[in-house]
Amino acid sequence: MPWSPRTAPSWALLLRLLALLRPPGMVEACSCAPAHPQQHVCHSALAIRAKISSEKIVPASTDPADTQKLIRYEIKQIKMFKGFEKLKDVQYIYTPFDSSLCGVKLEANSQKQYLLTGQVLSDGKVFIHLCNYIEPWENLSLLQRESLNHHYHLNCGCQITTCYTVPCTISAPNECLWTDWLLERKLYGYQAQHYVCMKHGDGTCSWYQGRLPLRKEFVDIIQP
Repeated sequence: MPWSPRTAPSWALLLRLLALLRPPGMVEACSCAPAHPQQHVCHSALAIRAKISSEKIVPASTDPADTQKLIRYEIKQIKMFKGFEKLKDVQYIYTPFDSSLCGVKLEANSQKQYLLTGQVLSDGKVFIHLCNYIEPWENLSLLQRESLNHHYHLNCGCQITTCYTVPCTISAPNECLWTDWLLERKLYGYQAQHYVCMKHGDGTCSWYQGRLPLRKEFVDIIQP
């Protein structure tokens, strides 16, 4: 479950929480609950488009006994989609150095641009990890890019449920069934790239793809 941007934890607590994401008995692993891109944006305090200028390894805290390290990325912010009320411009972002704590490896000093989502901590620092939605900008579909401006934010009242097996049914009127894993055996498939779970005036939610009709497979899957 993504952390609420209203209750961003401290560095030390956040690193401990990330450690808890690791499955028992697995030291070098990062495990994250699946989330549709819309969910990622809704649950993140910040969403920006940026290039990575440089990176530096820094201590996680001023405590000499704390051996945890962070990677500090210096970035060039291109556009902010969410987070205006917290920050005007982001210069640095931080992530765990240890990959088992879901640290993110980004390409610095290149022309590659990223969509970055993350948390804003109580001290104003931006923290990202592999459980956030972090994608090269070139990999995003046109609908995803457009939805960062409006559709994702305006439909955070919708609930998106991941379908792993059939039957998979809607349990609430504001729910959309995410079937990429079921139909394509991957999370960020056609539905994640080209559909938004949109709320209607009567409080119900359904998948929306601009003027194109809804693919039948995305409607409630009842029979195996």
